[in-house]
Amino acid sequence: MYLIENLNNLLQSKLKTLNRLRPLSPSLVAKLKEKFEIEMTYNSNSIEGNTLTLKETYLVIQHGVTVKGKSLKDHLEAKNHKEALDYLYELIEHKKNNTISHHLIKSLHTLIIQDINKNIAGQYRKLDVFISGSNHTPPSALDVQIKMDELINWAQVNFNKMNIIDFSAIFHHKFVHIHPFEDGNGRVGRLLMNIFLMNYGFPLAIIQTNDRHKYYRALSFADDGDYKILVNFVGQSVLRSLDMYLNVLTLPQNKEKVLTLAEASKYFKYSQAYLGKLAKDGKIDAYKEKRNWVTTKEAIQKYIKEHSIKK
Repeated sequence: MYLIENLNNLLQSKLKTLNRLRPLSPSLVAKLKEKFEIEMTYNSNSIEGNTLTLKETYLVIQHGVTVKGKSLKDHLEAKNHKEALDYLYELIEHKKNNTISHHLIKSLHTLIIQDINKNIAGQYRKLDVFISGSNHTPPSALDVQIKMDELINWAQVNFNKMNIIDFSAIFHHKFVHIHPFEDGNGRVGRLLMNIFLMNYGFPLAIIQTNDRHKYYRALSFADDGDYKILVNFVGQSVLRSLDMYLNVLTLPQNKEKVLTLAEASKYFKYSQAYLGKLAKDGKIDAYKEKRNWVTTKEAIQKYIKEHSIKK
């Protein structure tokens, strides 16, 4: 397992807490879905160069607003991504057959690209491509169908054999490594990854645009066969989504006060840098709000108690 044990335990513990709170009320489900759809659409598109802000993304997909100074392509990408997410949620919520297949992959791509370039929507590429800023050269267009056959077979063989975070992150890398479409590979890859995670019970995992350089770095290491960085990067994204869910679902009187690591360091003997290392290693309960790690006094006290017992 590539996922750090501490992070895996934390994810499973929080998922159990979330499952105990299920089923959620329809109104709350709708509220959370809207929040996550807007965040996912903004971040996934922004990673690929879309210039809409988070607020502008909300206005475009929820109210059909045309944002002055932004391209038609930016607007269509937001609209299309939201439609693809609706399709993904429908698959999960109604427990429809969403076994990974060429049809499912191409359907998601069609929704992502349909209003931008109908000629390539839902079609594996017929041209060789290059990825700007990457040392990796995707396989020849002549090999794409074979490579995708191999990926689907790999998924079917390994799905029940691997930790779900490991499996989802590695599948995501294998997909974007093949780069089966002329455009839209990153967005489709992140949606496919979420089908596996959400089927397992996790909320939609959002890779933030602020972390795109770390994301690309993790994918680069995976190109060389080192999956640990990518798997744990995805694990942290899942943890953030779990915390967002639980923060909404927890009663105000039961909520712990959230602190930045700089604030937390004032209460303990640990420096901000050391707390950051503990957070990244999954040794304290922490997650990212935009660029900053946040945690609670209780989480650090729990770590201190466990650490002193081991000593």
